[in-house]
Amino acid sequence: MPRPHLILFTDLDGTLLDHEDYSWEAARPALARVKAAGIPLILNSSKTAAEIAVLRNELGNGDPYIVENGAAVVIPAGIFGNSSEQVVNFGASRAVVLSALGRLRAAGARFRGFEDMSAEELADVTGLDVTAASRAMQRHGTEPLIWEGTEEELLQFEASLASDNLRLVQGGRFWHAMGIFDKADGARFLLGKYQERYGREPVLAIALGDSPNDQGMLEASDVPVVIRGVNSESVQLPSDRRPIRSLRSGPEGWNDCVLNLLLEYGY
Repeated sequence: MPRPHLILFTDLDGTLLDHEDYSWEAARPALARVKAAGIPLILNSSKTAAEIAVLRNELGNGDPYIVENGAAVVIPAGIFGNSSEQVVNFGASRAVVLSALGRLRAAGARFRGFEDMSAEELADVTGLDVTAASRAMQRHGTEPLIWEGTEEELLQFEASLASDNLRLVQGGRFWHAMGIFDKADGARFLLGKYQERYGREPVLAIALGDSPNDQGMLEASDVPVVIRGVNSESVQLPSDRRPIRSLRSGPEGWNDCVLNLLLEYGY
């Protein structure tokens, strides 16, 4: 059987990036092996395009990427024969999300979203510097928020969003109000594009994540990898999708799992 073409889809915060200091340094050995092997590394995050652009530059990453939990896929020029950068959007716009949140707040919902914060305030909450926090605020399809109500009120809040055809997803640090899309939509779209590129040759999708926010992406992959983290025990995949679970957290666990998988598949 021929060696499959590997495609790596990875969450960032708490997975490739350390939960506390956002460093990917501990994953450097595996990242170097992935790049040397020419394996596409698809960054799939709640982060904005402005944030991911900085990280892609640090990593020397030129592959497509998925922003804001699947709100859009960005395909750089030349990847699939496109002459210029292509952005493929999924789901509701941020304006629609903010409108619904405003109505729910007026009805008594208690939360604090990015729209309610200055860049300085967001920097205090996240540990980012002010410039990075400003990039995090340049959003297109989602609104991260801190829930300040009770658990019972949270359930009511989630149900109210659902009645507006929106959803609430728990990430590693924030809840995310968004349209009916998730990280899996962009992953499936790009997987189809790579399958077209490789024709009948086998393609194997590996997905790495650390929270319920990554559940759909993990279920859509051939090899789901759950990286140990703050909410990783809440990731419970169907019985037929038994994941690999890292022993170490964040980029250390990412590095361990990716190196082992590269060895297993002959890279």
